[in-house]
Amino acid sequence: MPGTHNDINVLQCSPLFAKLVEGHSPPVNFEVNGRHYNKGYYLADGIYPRWSTFVKTISNVVPGGEKSHFAKVKEACRKDVEWAFGVLQSRFAVVWYPAQTWSKDQMWEIMTCCVILDNMIIESEQEEPVFDTEPYYRKGPLAEVDHQLPATWTAYLNMRQEIRDPQVHQQLQQDLVEHLWRIKGDA
Repeated sequence: MPGTHNDINVLQCSPLFAKLVEGHSPPVNFEVNGRHYNKGYYLADGIYPRWSTFVKTISNVVPGGEKSHFAKVKEACRKDVEWAFGVLQSRFAVVWYPAQTWSKDQMWEIMTCCVILDNMIIESEQEEPVFDTEPYYRKGPLAEVDHQLPATWTAYLNMRQEIRDPQVHQQLQQDLVEHLWRIKGDA
């Protein structure tokens, strides 16, 4: 049925979101705008909650300002992700069809296989592979991921509260806005 896979339905069915609701988030250590963060984040639309693990777009921004630049960069990232899945769909018919009968493990294996095959196709189509590091220039060190679960109930409750913290959500978003604006000015 058209419209049945909108953000609300996907959000409610998402095992990733379920983990966040339960208070599980893999620690990812990174620094933005001189401030340290210990949880990764996902780029999200306005429908998602104001949690520290979601960075949402900014609506009604003044054109040409730092928030406008942030919204433009975030939208470009979203389009890149959609383009990547479009490429996978165009190359592999298995990605086109509904996956409701697949288990999570089957989905993971199929998508991983498609991504690996796509990378192999791209590599084989190039006469001489080019390793372009320019897009990552001045981006800083890679994030470190630690997939440990909280050891105690108190640690679990603390993590759950940290994930749901709207102040951290706002601060992270502002730090990213300022960081991107500063990079734009340095370019």
